[in-house]
Amino acid sequence: MFLKQYYLGCLAHASYLIADEASGEAVVVDPQRDVEQYLADAERLGVTIRYVFLTHFHADFLAGHLELRNRVGAEIRLGARAEAEYSFVPMKDGDVLELGAVRLKVLETPGHTIESISILVFNLAKDGVNPYAVLTGDTLFIGDVGRPDLRASLGWTAEELGGHLYDSLHEKLMRLPDATLVYPAHGAGSLCGKNISSDTVSTMGEQRRFNYALKPMSKEEFVRLVTADQPDAPEYFTYDAILNTREHPTLDKTLEYVLRPMGLKEFLRMRDEGAQVLDVRGGGEYAKGHVAGSINVGLGGQYATWAGTVLDPARAIVIVADPGREQEAALRLGRIGFDNVKGYLKDGMVALAGHPELLRTTEQMSAPMLADEMASASPVVLDVRSPREWAAKHLVGSVNLPLSQLKERMSEVPRDRRVAVHCAGGYRSSIAASMLARAGVEHVAELAGGIAAWEAAKLPVVGE
Repeated sequence: MFLKQYYLGCLAHASYLIADEASGEAVVVDPQRDVEQYLADAERLGVTIRYVFLTHFHADFLAGHLELRNRVGAEIRLGARAEAEYSFVPMKDGDVLELGAVRLKVLETPGHTIESISILVFNLAKDGVNPYAVLTGDTLFIGDVGRPDLRASLGWTAEELGGHLYDSLHEKLMRLPDATLVYPAHGAGSLCGKNISSDTVSTMGEQRRFNYALKPMSKEEFVRLVTADQPDAPEYFTYDAILNTREHPTLDKTLEYVLRPMGLKEFLRMRDEGAQVLDVRGGGEYAKGHVAGSINVGLGGQYATWAGTVLDPARAIVIVADPGREQEAALRLGRIGFDNVKGYLKDGMVALAGHPELLRTTEQMSAPMLADEMASASPVVLDVRSPREWAAKHLVGSVNLPLSQLKERMSEVPRDRRVAVHCAGGYRSSIAASMLARAGVEHVAELAGGIAAWEAAKLPVVGE
């Protein structure tokens, strides 16, 4: 048996290739949309990907099930309660798929979503009774469980799904042997949970001992616990969850028409007609000079998640990137189904040489400079970190307006005072500063280095 985990850091997403080398058959579970790595490994092993499973309809990324179907004829398999536009084989509780000496057994584990499944993996050459591993999707994470509140817009309450999740954990997963390896679909940084470990594999025994959500408690206590204090879910989560149920163009087809160089005249015309200008350079370079009206989401951070948070998938997108990085920018947008990219500015910022009237800058302040200004004036210090981060420590007098809420709460930002925006280290504040400027907030400055730089300068913070 061959089992490999693929971990995509930007989306904190884990997918899996399971193969039986003797029979030459393989299955991929929860693939990302760019599927070349699975195909390359299958070729190296001399196996064919016959099947592709989704443990559920993911909300935070667009899965690669249609890509594998179209590329190698993989048969799509989903939980028995799934409904989709494309053809698939429904798998109910106890259903088995055998690939030579590898057995996959489905457990229906609703809770994160109603169609969620987990997959037991047996290596029959060694043990036909006890599972070697369980692929838990978003039902059980390392140190956490899947949030049950992401399907509210699709007709399920968090309390209903939370009750299903309790039953799935206690009646299915927690009955597995201690030695069973736990392979989830996400790790730390994913918004599909609130306390996910940075570990990407564990055992059922370790989870029973250390996972807060698996401690002895009533169903009512569990539901209260897992529905409280969840991070804000980006609007695109519902968009992606629905898109994962639909027939749609595959990534290779999409990239054929989105990777189109645009001259400056066409680029500006599209901007003026309402296209979203996405500048994917680092925040420092963006601050030195950028196209007026652009939004900065740098490739160096959680680019796809934040792009999906602040952009509208229904509106056209044009990209500004350092030459050679346009494909990466479009590909990573494609991973979350943001396919409405119309092209990129040919030659990047070089195309704006000789056009200073088209450029804007973002003022950056050092921590001592901001401290002096706070002592002598009254700027609005806008902290765009999460409420949990703000509660732990923040600048005295700062206002917490999380970046995930900024688009909807932009009217709360004063227009008659200077606004100094910051986050932990500068990535999110650069996004926020670009959004504030685009919305017409004129006097915006960014704390360079964020609260980390503030503390390094030995300036005071307070906590709740």
